[in-house]
Amino acid sequence: MTLIDNAVYVDGRRLATPASLDETYATLTECGGFAWIGMYRPEETEVRSIASEFQLHHLSVEDALKGHQRSKLERFDDILFVVLRPARYIDAEERVEFGELHVFVGPDFVVTIRHAESPDLAKVRARMESTPRLLALGPEAVLYAIFDQLVDEYAPVIAGLENDIDEIEDEIFDGDPEVARRIYDLSREVIEFQRATQPLIGMLEALKRGFAKYNVEAELHHHLDDVLDHVLRINERGATFRQILDNALIVHSTLVTQRQNDETRRLSETSLAQSEEVKKISSWAAILFAPTLVGTVYGMNFENMPELHWEYGYPFALGLMVAGGFVLWRVFKKNNWL
Repeated sequence: MTLIDNAVYVDGRRLATPASLDETYATLTECGGFAWIGMYRPEETEVRSIASEFQLHHLSVEDALKGHQRSKLERFDDILFVVLRPARYIDAEERVEFGELHVFVGPDFVVTIRHAESPDLAKVRARMESTPRLLALGPEAVLYAIFDQLVDEYAPVIAGLENDIDEIEDEIFDGDPEVARRIYDLSREVIEFQRATQPLIGMLEALKRGFAKYNVEAELHHHLDDVLDHVLRINERGATFRQILDNALIVHSTLVTQRQNDETRRLSETSLAQSEEVKKISSWAAILFAPTLVGTVYGMNFENMPELHWEYGYPFALGLMVAGGFVLWRVFKKNNWL
């Protein structure tokens, strides 16, 4: 059922709860007051019916049917068309879900077309019905209450984003390899949140000017000032979050680079140490090779070797081994190989 709640109000009190749109139109014509029609993802025929009855501008009707609109406020003669981007923080998934709400406000009607679970318009209706004096101010009062509920529901989103940012700051210094992806995803959510909230400033200011032009009750001016103040603070927090995430990404990149440099330095030191060991091993191998070479030559026992029957051949061979080894040791020592 797309018709969630449907009522006709006179002097701030619910006069009737029609079961259908046609009954709403008849009651409104008969009793006066204003109708507040709440719908959830309605069929095109229902939207066309409302558009025909209340003479809604065809451009606003097309926007409502197509959806996926940016936050905006448009006036068509004495009818306001408002697109709002509600948001809610889903704690189990640690993400922000964005919705879309279309509001038509005329002299004797308010039509809300909701495309997501938020904002909770049942709370808005209950609040307004519990304060007949405020509801008696007419459709503009309902529009104010919708803005107020929307902004109130941004508070848990702010808290959720802030908690996620705190976790990211810890993960950065813990060296979590997935932190870069999480920073990117969270930055995207913050940007989307800013796209939803930043237009509200201009919308509320334009609404205040319209209230002054069309002689709307001064009390609603004060209420809008309060909502605008909350919106300004929310936008400041959003800008702060974005700056923190930009800085976090820079810090993460710096730490990754530093870790890579440390790893490269460690590998270089290890390679250098290995190189020194190779030098030492090669040096001692060369030193030991000298006497081995001499011994090998004189150990061949050929018949016609000139030193074979020499009286000093053996001491000479030993001396040659020692001298060769000593010369090589000196050379390697001088070149810091040993």
